[in-house]
Order: sequence, then structure tokens, then C-alpha cells
Amino acid sequence: MTTQRETTQNLDVLVYNPENKTDWDRFVCCAKNGVFLFCRDYMEYHSHRFTDHSLMFYNNNKLVALLPASLEGSTLCSHGGLTFGGIISAYDMKTPLMLQIFDALSAHCHNQSITEVVYKPTPYIYHSIPAHEDLYALFSYNAYLVVRNVSSAIYLPHAKEFDGNRKANLRKAKKNNLTVHQSDDFNSFMQIAEEGLIERHGVKPVHSAEEIKLLAKRFPDNIKLFASFKEETMLAGIVIYESQNVAHVQYAANSKAGRNIGAQDIVENYLIKECYSYDKRYFDFGISTEKQGTLLNVGLIQRKENFGASAIVYDTYKIIL
Repeated sequence: MTTQRETTQNLDVLVYNPENKTDWDRFVCCAKNGVFLFCRDYMEYHSHRFTDHSLMFYNNNKLVALLPASLEGSTLCSHGGLTFGGIISAYDMKTPLMLQIFDALSAHCHNQSITEVVYKPTPYIYHSIPAHEDLYALFSYNAYLVVRNVSSAIYLPHAKEFDGNRKANLRKAKKNNLTVHQSDDFNSFMQIAEEGLIERHGVKPVHSAEEIKLLAKRFPDNIKLFASFKEETMLAGIVIYESQNVAHVQYAANSKAGRNIGAQDIVENYLIKECYSYDKRYFDFGISTEKQGTLLNVGLIQRKENFGASAIVYDTYKIIL
């Protein structure tokens, strides 16, 4: 495969190809805003759905930043298969260098006849240290906000008390002798998830059971299923995407039999108060908005806030070049 490289000032821009996998993954693991979602084995499980155009930025031959990205016509997108991304940067990233990176990104796009960039910065809860240099660069490039989704997160060192409804559901779960433990039965869980989504929204999950099992096999330390059981029967479950600072709810599903006896609540209680209470900063329930953030699902977000969660936004910006 031919390597595509462009130079702007002291910066080189390299279009990712499989020969760069080791360097890419190593950088993600050492970045101040890197999460396992940016590793190539995660990004490429659905490579047939997207035209990858990820970029690697070198300053005097040193790799200083990555941009997981895909092409949609003449638009370069923070990768279409990821909820967020943006520039992934090293711990020594400085704001002037970030501005140079955006200049190099702009020059690359002009050379490739790309007319706009859709950019999804990584929410700050996933940062190991502050990493908002890219937000300033977006401002300098007159980027404008096009999507703002609202998620709900608990700051675990100061978790709040659950409200009365959540406590009542936990009492029901305990009265029914429900148990909670980690499970590898993704087939049963995804069946519960699919039945619930079809019933309530008429759609299927983004991932199939086979895809989730594949990803969990590739990332066993990051993708985990926790479920509640009545004897041997799974009633509810949550798939967690675990990064250094955040336990993120990727999927949560409750069976019909579990809805009235707190089957999902007892899993959430275990994750918040026991499993992740000491080694994570945040428990992120995921977004409660639809139609690119313009519609708030009030019932859904109230349920999350009843656990003591508060708002964190997942933004998308656009730059016209």
C-alpha cells in the first residue's frame, strides 16, 4: 500500500494504513485522552461500513497526535463508527502545536478535495489530564456546534444517594432473591436487549450478539457483561465499556419479567456502589437524547438522574474549509 504523507511547516500528515498499526495502538495507550475504542482492533471490526481515513501527525518525525476518521463523500468525519474521537494527543501536547496540527489537517483536506470536517471531541471525563487544546483550535477555525447530546454521569468519589424509586426497586430485587455477577452469556443478554428495543422503539441494537462477543474477546479487560439472575435465569444486564477513568454503559436491558422487580436496578447498584466505586472516577449512563440532540427523552434521563447522575455533553462540531 502506498503511504500518503504531506508536510506543513515541521508537521507531516500520514494517512493510516495497516503497516502503522503497532505505532497507532501504542500511541493510543499512552495518550492523555486515549481509550481502547481508538485501538485498531476495535475500530476495524466494522471496517466494511466505513471508508477509513484516519490521520497520524508527526512533528520532526515524532508521532504527536492521531485523528480516528472516515470519509463520507467530501466530508472528513471523526470516525463514523465511534461516538467520539477528535485529536488524540500525547501528555506533552501544547496549544500552539495543536493549532499547527489543525493547520496541517486543513492543508491535507484541501489537497484531498475535502470541503468540511465533522469533529467529535472526546468528553473530558475520559481525559487522564486536561486535554482541551483541540476545543481552542476548533474555535480558531470558526467551527460551529451541530450536535449536542446529553449523557448522565456519576462522579464516583462523591456519589449521591439514590432517590426513593430506585431504593424501592432495590428492595424488590432483594425480596425476590436476585443475584448479580459478571457473565459471558452475551447471547441471552442481546436477546433481552433486542426484544426491548423492538418493543419500545422498533429498532434492533447497533451490535449483534456475535459482534459484541468478538469485541469482548478482543478486549476482555474493557468490555464486560454484568447481569442479574433469578436462580439460573438472566433477567437484566448491562454491558460496560471500561476505560481508565470511566465505566460507560454501552447497553442496558431489562426483561419483561425483570421490570417490576428491580432486575436492572440491582445491577446498576452493584456497579456504582461496589464494582467501580474505588477504581473509576465516573460511571457514565450514556446519552438520553435523540434526533442529534434536539429531543430529550425526559423519562430516560430522569431515571438516570435518580441514581444521582448529572449532565455531561457529547458534542459534534463542523468546520467548513
